[in-house]
Amino acid sequence: MNRRFSLIALLMCLSQSLPGAAAEPRIRVVVWDEQQPAQKQAYESFLGNAIADSLAKQPELRVISANINQPELGLPGSLLDSTDVLIWWGHVRHNEISPELARDIVARIKRGQLSLIALHSAHWSAPFVEAMHERTRDDARRRYPDPENGPPVKFEFVAPEGRFIPTADSIRTPAYYAMKRGSQLTVRVDLPNCVFPSYRPDGQPSTVKLLKPDHPIAKGLPASFKIPQTEMYADPFHVPEPDVMLFEESWDAGETFRSGSLWALGKGHVFYFRPGHETYPVFKQDLPLKIVSNAVTWLGTELAKSP
Repeated sequence: MNRRFSLIALLMCLSQSLPGAAAEPRIRVVVWDEQQPAQKQAYESFLGNAIADSLAKQPELRVISANINQPELGLPGSLLDSTDVLIWWGHVRHNEISPELARDIVARIKRGQLSLIALHSAHWSAPFVEAMHERTRDDARRRYPDPENGPPVKFEFVAPEGRFIPTADSIRTPAYYAMKRGSQLTVRVDLPNCVFPSYRPDGQPSTVKLLKPDHPIAKGLPASFKIPQTEMYADPFHVPEPDVMLFEESWDAGETFRSGSLWALGKGHVFYFRPGHETYPVFKQDLPLKIVSNAVTWLGTELAKSP
């Protein structure tokens, strides 16, 4: 019996090495979506499915479309265990994602088991907010290391009180306030609230300009391109300074936004791509879909390099 199973295994390996044999997908992707009814204005079968269908055309990707209405909110641990890149679309049901699940996703990112792509209104999603808070905590400890002599630095991390829109003249978060009393350094850190002071949901066109044309996420893109209909967000975006800023978006009325931001978080990465709103067919357009595809490929490849 054991000899028979060994022969079958050998034949399977040989068949996979033959010309034309289907290769195993090397990057495992989950596209997670709240599936709001308003999406039906632009997407016949929901926005997340549109992205998943586009990605699934690439044989090197295994793509699963998940949504909040499924058991365990569409994100059981067994699925996360077999996911390399998690794409997140959320808008009106952020509070239904528990802090425990958000922390679990961020812990996986830091361990190098997962990378996150947050799209548009996912700037306020629980996993993205927790990722930005954790990156801020890491940044604070790098910025204020413990002294060689004397007590370790004390940190007070202050989270925002819920989700609110700051005024344009508000202090920009994350914000640091260091206090020295004798030999003791104490640092108060106001964690980022991951939003911006102004938005305009009128569907006016935007122009996306490449800032890092040599980055793999920008591969095959023109130096600039138009998005015919999109919601406007205006900087400043209250997040940690990105490691790489890939795109800048602008509108005829004068607003600008850092529309493609990339952060390292432990051994994984977080990529935020701004264009969207569920009632505009942004993710039926070739170039936004190409950016998501490029990001999936790069993030998944980088993840495979993690020790």
